[in-house]
Amino acid sequence: MSSPLTPRLPLSRQQVDRDYLTRERPGAIAELLASPETRVLPVWRSRPLLSTPSSLALLSPADVEGAHDHVYLGRSQAVDAAEPVGTPIVAALLDDDAAQALEPDEASWGSLRAAGTLLSARDVGLAVEAVALANWHASHRFAPRTGRALLSDKAGWVRRDPDDGHEVFPRTDPAIIVGVTDADDRLLLGSNALWESNRYSLLAGFVEPGESLEQAVQREIFEESGIKVVEPRYVGSQPWPFPASLMLGFRAVVDPDDPGVLEPDGAEILELRWFSRDELAASLGDVLLPGRTSIARAIIEDWFGGEIDQ
Repeated sequence: MSSPLTPRLPLSRQQVDRDYLTRERPGAIAELLASPETRVLPVWRSRPLLSTPSSLALLSPADVEGAHDHVYLGRSQAVDAAEPVGTPIVAALLDDDAAQALEPDEASWGSLRAAGTLLSARDVGLAVEAVALANWHASHRFAPRTGRALLSDKAGWVRRDPDDGHEVFPRTDPAIIVGVTDADDRLLLGSNALWESNRYSLLAGFVEPGESLEQAVQREIFEESGIKVVEPRYVGSQPWPFPASLMLGFRAVVDPDDPGVLEPDGAEILELRWFSRDELAASLGDVLLPGRTSIARAIIEDWFGGEIDQ
């Protein structure tokens, strides 16, 4: 399956060897933190610490105290980074007090949505991995079957019930996002109820249990817009750890034999509009598009035929 869009997506870049075998070593985190070669990435409230607006703060283990969990992210593979190739990197997950003691300036704790296009491939890969795992640890403190508190294990990649040994693994929620075009090659954009009224993006939704990605494309588009589509075509994917999604990008066309009736669902989508390329270009002063970190922006620009200056 080809994915020509994926290499161009900001959050899909990475230069990290995840070194999964080290996770299996008992005491791996303690061993890594005792090594002067290891670097630590602090993470607080799903935000990694930045040293500059375009680079992560990778610190000595001795400089980061009070973490409630650690996650081994892997080994740096960037030849142009300050750290040698092979440097092990551990994420330190901090609570409010520990983060405040380390760096009280909240502006130094970066948002992936804002910094995703500025960070290097190595740094953005580390940041996405760290934020995704931090979100998982925060939401999986207790065993779903018994309610008992879980312990972090296998270098932060498993949470384990201390009584019966039951293991809980990180999860990723697949979601489809679709560039829908009609017979005139116009693009369908919608305004979500949670956004400001002039922001438009592609239609998207989570894959439900027991359905294929193609079925999810057809169901979600119909549910949100009343439009029936055919020929779903995969174009690329991007992790979206807000909190735990993998965005699977598709293009699809309106069913020429049974197009349906364009009508927003009124709950998630409040307005829908078809745009030709000229109409979208003429509307950029009024219509806000998704940010450059998102796969939605990449699919829109791929249809548009080039970068959109907004």
